[in-house]
Amino acid sequence: MHGYMALVTVTLRTVAAAANVSVSTASRALAGSPLISAETRAVVDARAAELGYRTNRAASALRSKRSHLIGLVLNNFVNQSFHTIADIVQRKLTAEGYQLILSTTDGDPRAEESLLLTLADHGVDGVIIIGSGQNAGVTNTFLEQGMAVVNVIRSSRDSIAPTVLASDRDGAFEATNYLESLGHRRIGYIGGVESADSGRERFAGYADALSRRGIPVDSSLIIQGPFTQEFGASAMAELLARDTGMTALFAANHEAVFGILPVLGANGVRIPQDLSLICFEDMPLLQMWQPPVSVIDNGATQLAELAVDLLLNQIKATTSEGSTPERLRKLTRTYRVGAQLVPRSSTARKV
Repeated sequence: MHGYMALVTVTLRTVAAAANVSVSTASRALAGSPLISAETRAVVDARAAELGYRTNRAASALRSKRSHLIGLVLNNFVNQSFHTIADIVQRKLTAEGYQLILSTTDGDPRAEESLLLTLADHGVDGVIIIGSGQNAGVTNTFLEQGMAVVNVIRSSRDSIAPTVLASDRDGAFEATNYLESLGHRRIGYIGGVESADSGRERFAGYADALSRRGIPVDSSLIIQGPFTQEFGASAMAELLARDTGMTALFAANHEAVFGILPVLGANGVRIPQDLSLICFEDMPLLQMWQPPVSVIDNGATQLAELAVDLLLNQIKATTSEGSTPERLRKLTRTYRVGAQLVPRSSTARKV
């Protein structure tokens, strides 16, 4: 019996008959249409699950010229904000009847380009990208061809897609200013590369906060590099070896934190007695660390929600208006989500 059932093609009509509704009602119910009551949707969903019915996305795409597939391209899965963004994007898109295709690039622009082109080959309706900022030519072509694109956290000056950024400069200014208010003047900085929005803007916020208090920017206290754990470990070891009189550290490179914390522990640096520490972007590890680490929360949930809203609005606008030059010009906007200081026990007044 089971072998026979495996050979039977379960169609939408089969599901409709099993649920005792019309084919059009079954179709709307499976699509999550608000026009269909919750009770009816539940019955149809149950019958579809029992019968092993799967939506024929290819046929649906031919009818609607939409695949209901969305690509999410990330640099890595080390960054906690990326985890949060992926989770929120997945849930919001599922609720809207879309399916997510997740890809990671390890920050390699060539891998990123290849993944973007593969997503296009699969006919995705749109792409949300946390990327290298070096493939604006590819994503601009996507927009011209009617695909929706949104940049998140990192962008490119050449991109015509909307960009959703954290308030990196403001957050870095607040972190540095907070350390200064505790009496620290020798404040170390471990940050990202200048070619990335976050690396460039966080350093600018750090330098601006020092300047406003009349504290010179001392290059011996500053190390910038790639978004990796290995860089964090080597940068922290180097700063400690320089013996600069550093009493506080602003770790503005999130991925580097995974290397910074073990090096501090291995060198017997007491937090906050020997060194006050504040990091950019929160994660459970920092909340559970002993002592819990002060952070600048970059609002990852809000970043994700805004990105999805912008993407869906693009898809709707393209469906109704097309990809006209005038409409594409209106897309090029940058949206900022506020950053917030969360003080914890890792920061203390300088004695």
